[in-house]
Amino acid sequence: MPLTEVLCKGAACPEDRPRVRLTDAGGLYLEVHPAGGKHWRWKYRHAGKEKRLSLGTYPSVTLAKARLARDAARLTLAEGVDPVQAKSDAKLAKRLRLGTSFEAVARTWFEDWKGPRSPRHADYVLRRLESDVFPALGRKPVGEVTAPQLLAMAKRIESRGAIDIAKRALQTCGQVLRYAVAHGQLERNPAADVKPSDALKPRRKTNYARLDAKEVPTLLRKIDAYQGTPTTRLAMMLMALTFVRTGELIGARWGEFDLEGAEWRIPPERMKMRTPHIVPLSRQAVEVLATLNEQRRGVTDLLFPGERDHEKPMSNNTILKALERMGYKGRMTGHGFRGIASTVLHELGHRHDVIELQLAHLERNSVSAAYNHATYLKERRELMQAWADHLDRLRRGATLLKLKAG
Repeated sequence: MPLTEVLCKGAACPEDRPRVRLTDAGGLYLEVHPAGGKHWRWKYRHAGKEKRLSLGTYPSVTLAKARLARDAARLTLAEGVDPVQAKSDAKLAKRLRLGTSFEAVARTWFEDWKGPRSPRHADYVLRRLESDVFPALGRKPVGEVTAPQLLAMAKRIESRGAIDIAKRALQTCGQVLRYAVAHGQLERNPAADVKPSDALKPRRKTNYARLDAKEVPTLLRKIDAYQGTPTTRLAMMLMALTFVRTGELIGARWGEFDLEGAEWRIPPERMKMRTPHIVPLSRQAVEVLATLNEQRRGVTDLLFPGERDHEKPMSNNTILKALERMGYKGRMTGHGFRGIASTVLHELGHRHDVIELQLAHLERNSVSAAYNHATYLKERRELMQAWADHLDRLRRGATLLKLKAG
């Protein structure tokens, strides 16, 4: 039987039931909850799936209005459009109409864009917008932003030497303006007329400073004798043994390590390529970790907590400054251990693809990403143990590359 206003008004739900549904016609029903809430829903199918559209609450939406809303939604569905998606698009369009300045559109774009991104990356993009883009373009109506204005904004950033930030700011503006085009705020994207490579100075590619392989024995002995904090010394030792990126090292947490299984699993959110990475641990690396564990500070899960705030990792510059104090200013960085390991391991005859996988250099597509972080794991275990043994020989005074590749 179709519903009536009398039935709708008197509908109630027992407290021992989660809800009661009173059916009208054509998929429309009133969902009644124990606390008294009454919600109109319309049940339909789209693309082979059953879906439900919310049509408001009773009595604000009367039975007659709910039926009209159902009929309107049925017309939308008949045109091949999902009513739920149409409702979502209408809400978004309303949000954009309420604030059509570039900043308003950019903030709306950001809320949708940030979903799958890491919080750290999303926060960086928002801060870049707030610091560099909004002061120049934020108050302008989004439909009046021009290519010359975008270029002027990027040039101001470039003038302070931040070439990479200037390019990224242009790219982000391009994304925001494409979003505006897609949602009816623009007819075309003016950022399409400004290519960073044409408008901004090229960035000179520089390699991270690193020592020659022949200087490694002295470096290792200086690390052993380092007079700074024990934690920093152990961090340099572990970096030499694992040759991970500096950020991956200082952000390491004890929960990522399996010392019995001699394995370090770095989660995807801390990797440059956003895929998991396995670092097989040599016997020497496990010994360093055991020593580090004995010196563990309080209850923090960080391997290398900061000196002042133990809930935050040590600074990116900690290892760099330690190397400078040892006499390597401008000649060696934490990242330099990766270059040294790559060069020496290739000279020792190890396979290029195994080395590159351990360096986390190989590209990983979305299909294989869940699997190939463990590719060649046996060979990589042998590689990491061979590397650690080689460093021991260099530390003792060996100068020739005599290690046989595994």
